[in-house]
Amino acid sequence: MSITDPDTTHDAPASWDAWRAARRERVTGAQGDLALIRTEWLPIGQEPDLDAALADQPETVTATRVRRIDLDTGAPQHGHRLWDADSPAIRSYVDTPVFPYDPSWRITAHFTPAEPGRTIPYEHLRDAAGATRDLVVPGDITATIGDREYTLSAFDDDGTLLLVFGDPTNRSTDESERTYGTGRFLFVERPDGSSTGEESDVVLDFNQAFVPPCGFSDQYNCPLPPFQNRVHVPVHAGERYVAHRD
Repeated sequence: MSITDPDTTHDAPASWDAWRAARRERVTGAQGDLALIRTEWLPIGQEPDLDAALADQPETVTATRVRRIDLDTGAPQHGHRLWDADSPAIRSYVDTPVFPYDPSWRITAHFTPAEPGRTIPYEHLRDAAGATRDLVVPGDITATIGDREYTLSAFDDDGTLLLVFGDPTNRSTDESERTYGTGRFLFVERPDGSSTGEESDVVLDFNQAFVPPCGFSDQYNCPLPPFQNRVHVPVHAGERYVAHRD
């Protein structure tokens, strides 16, 4: 692929405009990323009481169950999340700035299925330093980005592949290219036949890279890019960061 100047503009397809509109609707929804105001984990073996969690909360707040694996014991741990449709974050949200659409960041890559059940360790933003959680990675994605070939890992997210990647724009001191500091996410459509071991091409459309949920609320615990998913060139495509009014 060619790397283009970030100031170069291209006519964006209607599908990209629709994606941007859908992203805004999603993050500002009643249970969108900006609405999450609390994640509370309970002692091992205890189940959440959503009615109790909602006691004394305003009518704009709803509650849902959440589950994870405890890193120390390996046992299931349950908890609840509170969502406020009128949260301070929603009220102050302005936009999620994006780079101009650039067709050169729509890259054809190759997916090679792995053995069923293969996992790869991922560090997470709010876990202890060095702690990892194993996520199922159904295969390897081979892509040429800039002048290098990468073997990328995308984990299974309800049947879709989720690529967590980092690049030099993360925490860049250049305000014209700065993106969210811990990396960004990109959904990759899982190819037909991958579950039966068939190789196939996939498309990495970095124009649809997005800020992870933890960029909208500090109550999320997002996976961080593993070493193999850190690319050496600035990815001037997709969402950049979350903008709030002062």
